[in-house]
Amino acid sequence: MSMIKDIELDHFMNGVIRRNPGETEFHQAVQEVAVDIIPHIRHNETVKKMRILERMTEPDRIVSFRVIWEDDKGNIRVNRGYRVQQNNAIGPYKGGIRFHPTVTQSVLKFLAFEQVFKNSLTGLPLGGGKGGSDFNPKGKSDREIMRFCQAFMTELSKYIGPNTDVPAGDIGVGGREVGYMFGQYKRLIDRFEGVLTGKGVEFGGSKIRPEATGYGVVYMMQAMLKQKSQEMAGKVCAVSGSGNVAQYCVEKLLELGAKVVSMSDSGGTIYKETGISKDDLLWIMNLKNVRGGRISEAEAGIGAEYLEGKRPWQIECELAFPCATQNEIEADDAKSLIKKGCKAISEGANMPSTPAAIEIFREGKIVHAPSKAANAGGVAVSGLEMSQNSLRMSWSREDVDNHLRNIMADIHDQCVANGTNSNGDVDYFKGANIAGFEKVSRAMLAYGAI
Repeated sequence: MSMIKDIELDHFMNGVIRRNPGETEFHQAVQEVAVDIIPHIRHNETVKKMRILERMTEPDRIVSFRVIWEDDKGNIRVNRGYRVQQNNAIGPYKGGIRFHPTVTQSVLKFLAFEQVFKNSLTGLPLGGGKGGSDFNPKGKSDREIMRFCQAFMTELSKYIGPNTDVPAGDIGVGGREVGYMFGQYKRLIDRFEGVLTGKGVEFGGSKIRPEATGYGVVYMMQAMLKQKSQEMAGKVCAVSGSGNVAQYCVEKLLELGAKVVSMSDSGGTIYKETGISKDDLLWIMNLKNVRGGRISEAEAGIGAEYLEGKRPWQIECELAFPCATQNEIEADDAKSLIKKGCKAISEGANMPSTPAAIEIFREGKIVHAPSKAANAGGVAVSGLEMSQNSLRMSWSREDVDNHLRNIMADIHDQCVANGTNSNGDVDYFKGANIAGFEKVSRAMLAYGAI
């Protein structure tokens, strides 16, 4: 059986790599899914004949466009914009816009492919897509960012709409950028419609949208612990990152009585053995969100130890929350986490664990929720924002949070239902991949060969 599986998987991945040369991030995302889906569909002749998995790996379309803008010195600047519209079998394309110099077609294709499964798991009628630009907002003035966002939306507006493609924010794109883009879209089409999510609450945004991804990561861990008859209170937690997802992950962990001992950025990690307090978190939020500082400043600011050039995975912890970036947990990090006592992982960043790390966690019996399940809270509340826009209503913070809790609990239950092995252990990667695939697959089969 394993030899058959390896041959089929190798044949499938060779085709993906041949059609998408050099796109290593995309190859990794597809393999992470295919390793579970290929055995799952081995005896389903209809799905195999209709080549559903092959069709899901091929985007419906990829739009690439030039973005021309003028900086504060009057210089003309040129960037490249993208929108990957991966699959709309169960609803309009939905996924964030990322502004970062590392943005490439491969990165956006991996994110769009994963978004299809993530959106399927939420239970909301949302397809998957992703977009962005190699524009770097760091060091730019508000006026420069506004001009870039307006130029970007002038091109993107031709391909999106409330029933076609509904982008949101991502790395480098927060409430300010979404506001600039929404304003330009409204100017261009002369209509007020819910074409973007992550908007300000004053013009159609949803309460707790900024907090949703970080909160959802914790709700997923809470459900996994409950499955093991355990609670969050008192657990020692290592968190990576110090951006939006990490900040609200820490906020919710503290609210639930956990002890958070780390945060990080690209320069290194802070470690506080006594635990990061709520006041410490507020200080870090001000450092990152207002002052634009580096996490190293927390050594003096809150009395934390700064580990230059280090990731948090060398620290003793019971629970780990990677909330920084893709592939931040490598094989050696995985071994270190197990050695340091980690028992469970909930992924806040997109694809933060390498394939080698995932295999080590599986062998070590670590309870491990993949990002497509664990960080679905953001897109879930974006979907709720779309519903509020359609209804011309605004729900309370409590209502949205309750919806989010229920969605994350349902995602957990789908993973358990589809990923419980014969020995009773739950493989959350397998469960998330199969559950996400099945819903999209059924819709694609219903449409025929299109």
